[in-house]
Amino acid sequence: MPTSPTRPAGRPARRPAPGTPSPALHGHDLVLRHGGVPVVHGVSLALAAGRVTALVGPNGSGKSTLLRALCRLHRLDGGRVTLGAADGGPERDAALLSARRFAREVTLFSQSRPAPQGLTVAEVVAFGRHPHRRGFAGPTDGDRDAVDHAMGVTGVREMAGRPVGELSGGEMQRVWLAACLAQDTGVVLLDEPTNHLDLRYQIETLDLVRDLVEDHGIAVGIVLHDLDHASRVADTLVLMRGGRVHAAGAPADVLTAHNIGEVYDIRVEVEIDPRTGRLRIDPLGRHPA
Repeated sequence: MPTSPTRPAGRPARRPAPGTPSPALHGHDLVLRHGGVPVVHGVSLALAAGRVTALVGPNGSGKSTLLRALCRLHRLDGGRVTLGAADGGPERDAALLSARRFAREVTLFSQSRPAPQGLTVAEVVAFGRHPHRRGFAGPTDGDRDAVDHAMGVTGVREMAGRPVGELSGGEMQRVWLAACLAQDTGVVLLDEPTNHLDLRYQIETLDLVRDLVEDHGIAVGIVLHDLDHASRVADTLVLMRGGRVHAAGAPADVLTAHNIGEVYDIRVEVEIDPRTGRLRIDPLGRHPA
């Protein structure tokens, strides 16, 4: 899987057109519950084409629940989710679209996925093409090209014929990511995609996310726990606390020592690395280095 050069801090993502495009996916005043208990309180979130929106916050802040609601996998107790129109028309209510139609426009990489037995890597990646197939028709040349490309950019092409039951957790993580990319949608939602990956593939996954937005104009929403990773990949960063948005904006404006201290209840030092121009976040524990 080839790596991309690190994007210098402050360099804007490539956008598909000038002006302010309508959101590709938009959650309006969302209220979400778990077992009758509110976990997200009236949060609005707009994902625009050619931009990465990263959700960060402590455990239980509502990040993953919000992402699943945007993908219609968590019932709404308030608000609505809309999809933008490619022709510039009005937004469409996501709840009114068929499952197949929605899956052609939005894909979700979730934290927990089953490890299917008796299938090869290539067969699992091909799952991503199901929304594009008609009836019982077999794969087209376009399907095969999409699967091959997805395996290439995620570094699993050489494993194409291996049974997935033989893979490590990190390898399986990349296979499911390839399946999401093979789905070939304009909106990609990623729930902690760097979990279980070693250092190399963590960074290459973040580079791949930047490739999606800068080279293909994809709208990306991503949940991350690592604040350094979030500041590295995001155009817009949303810091959540207790099911509400505590701060939102450019990473440097959101990830301040004050905001991080309030949300995570820990002292940190935040500075700009003079060599790379990126944020450096240093949590201050009880034992100095």
